[in-house]
Amino acid sequence: MRAYARDLAFQSIFERLFVKEYFSDEESFASLKKDEDKNFANEILNSFLEHREEIENLLSKHLIGYEINRVYKVDLAILFESIAEIKYVKTPAKIVINEAVELAKKFSTDKSSKFINGVLSSIVKEII
Repeated sequence: MRAYARDLAFQSIFERLFVKEYFSDEESFASLKKDEDKNFANEILNSFLEHREEIENLLSKHLIGYEINRVYKVDLAILFESIAEIKYVKTPAKIVINEAVELAKKFSTDKSSKFINGVLSSIVKEII
């Protein structure tokens, strides 16, 4: 269920990109049955919220030819979730990148999975 927990963390980050009043973490993660999955999703979300500025700066540095405010918001949320998970939750980068590509295939455009894979691979080279 980690993939589903990751999916919900991504959705919570995406929601926060648009609205000031959003579902509470408890509401967002209510469908997760296991406490370990809820904790995992919360850890990703809280890592993003606590380190958002640092994550945005790191991402901006690796967006060659793009500005962060011009990146498709779904892709941006996937990248934010992935960077937070790799850098702060310490999930192995290979797993996170594979899951990010799957999220992009599920929620984003046809070209997004390649874009996300490339950006995350570049970031991983720097932080690991």
